[in-house]
Amino acid sequence: MTTVDRAQAPHVIPIVPQEFSDFRTEAAEFIAGNRDEAKFIGFRLKQGVYGQRQAARQMIRVKLPFGGVSPLQMEGLAQAAERFAPLRKGHITTRQNIQYHHMALREMYDLLRILGDHGLSSREACGNVVRNVTGDPWAGVRTDEPFDITPYAAAFVKYWVRNPLSQLLPRKFKVTFSGSEADAGLSVIHDIGWIARERVVNGEKVHGFKMVVGGGLSTMAREAVTVTEFVPVADFLRYSEAVIRIFDQADELRVNIHKARLKFLVHRVGEAEFIKMVDEELTKDWAKTTQPLEAFLWHDDEQALAPDPSPLDVASAPAADRAEFEAFVRDNVRAQKQDGYYALEAQIPQGDLSPEQFRGLAKIMTTYGAGRARTTQAQNFVLRWIPGASAYAVWQELKALGLGGAGSQTIVDVVSCPGTDSCKLGITSSMGLNRAITEQLQSMNITDPLTRKMMINISGCPNSCGQHHLGNIGFHGASMRVDERQVPTYNVLLGGLRREGEATRMGQMARMRIPAKRVPQAVERFVRLYEQDRQTGEEFNAFFARVGAKPFEAAVQDLTVTPVFATDSIQEFIDWEREGLYVLERGEGECAV
Repeated sequence: MTTVDRAQAPHVIPIVPQEFSDFRTEAAEFIAGNRDEAKFIGFRLKQGVYGQRQAARQMIRVKLPFGGVSPLQMEGLAQAAERFAPLRKGHITTRQNIQYHHMALREMYDLLRILGDHGLSSREACGNVVRNVTGDPWAGVRTDEPFDITPYAAAFVKYWVRNPLSQLLPRKFKVTFSGSEADAGLSVIHDIGWIARERVVNGEKVHGFKMVVGGGLSTMAREAVTVTEFVPVADFLRYSEAVIRIFDQADELRVNIHKARLKFLVHRVGEAEFIKMVDEELTKDWAKTTQPLEAFLWHDDEQALAPDPSPLDVASAPAADRAEFEAFVRDNVRAQKQDGYYALEAQIPQGDLSPEQFRGLAKIMTTYGAGRARTTQAQNFVLRWIPGASAYAVWQELKALGLGGAGSQTIVDVVSCPGTDSCKLGITSSMGLNRAITEQLQSMNITDPLTRKMMINISGCPNSCGQHHLGNIGFHGASMRVDERQVPTYNVLLGGLRREGEATRMGQMARMRIPAKRVPQAVERFVRLYEQDRQTGEEFNAFFARVGAKPFEAAVQDLTVTPVFATDSIQEFIDWEREGLYVLERGEGECAV
């Protein structure tokens, strides 16, 4: 067994301490009233510091390229939650970042320095730049991959962080890498999506990617289109630069910040024309002088740090725990392509981790695995390189941390954004609704395998940070007016899909708006309708495609009736986990600043 310290790991994004000092200077000058606010906002966004709906409070977004994290970085994340976050938690986002909320600007230098000391960076986590590059959490260990995309995802990050070409794009730019055709990276909703492929060229195997562009969610969701079915890995950075150059030069996109994403250009000109634009861009002089891929590749030999492999034997678990452990293995454990090793997906409720949980997960990583883990776009945490014989012990450790629940990527694993807890654009308390729906589902004790395959996504506004388009059932925050009062409500989407190995699909908006306090009841009715009327073996989306939205609308018709303000209905006018009467308060977001 190796003696290398598993807590240590190379980090992808170079740390530049001078940036922290610059931030301290600029922040002090802003607080003193010596800096223009608009210019300062642009400056702090480059360092991943984002304004909240609460006055004088900030959110900081820590980038985890492809979701990768080491124990040393987990300690840094724990310290950030412990020392600086008033709520003592970090939040895993649907882009595999870690966010902290309600932070004081005056403390940001100390926080940035601590993060940097632990190999963590928030550089370009916000603003009109290339955002955190997401990736397949099982890359490098999945059984169906042609090769490990990790070194290439990291190369992409290293190439574009602080790149002069990408510092003031028309809008934010999102990229993902998938390790196989199963498309665990959700390429269809990204500005650029890379899907690993292998071809035989002149008798030799060549690694490359399918490249798709122009996807995105928000208020005008679009699916990505294909630029090329195969680009060799040696050329993929050049292709990415062609697309980003085209995006940067599209001045018409800068006219309207609400229509400034790449998807609007791609879908306006069409797939064939955009391919021509890429081909033309690749003939220009810059494309002949790009730096070699080898200068950016990043290697981290995880297997060299792994304990000895061993088989997984569920029957060896103590009899008292066996049924519960079997459920965990069924839902949360998958075999790696390396014999005797397993990846365990810890379900993280609402994506929130305390300092104790950060440290507890880090301890599991070093004690039982190779000291490597990855966050997921479903806000979970994948522990890799766990020998089969250690799976039960890891599960016990997870249970002690409150993270041992079975059901990752099932109906009880609800995804949501922070909503009005912190976001300026938030309309409703999506996190509160998440907890309410989860409690409702757990009380239903769902055991039916087809029902358990359903997934639910919630966003606190139409912008889809909770990816509500992709849930079998999706909700996004809205409001309704009742005389002089307001009621928090949710619009409903049905038939979306984000399940690995199946084509990602956007949900269809149903003709219903449900007051927030009635949504958990609506979820139960949707589930019961599906269970009662489906055909044998019919999954939810097939059922929805067959019957349409009308049965769902009819099932909750009484729940959509506008409430009347009265003593016995006052809770309808108060959002989840709030005390005062609901009032729609929505500020200007900074995503387009």
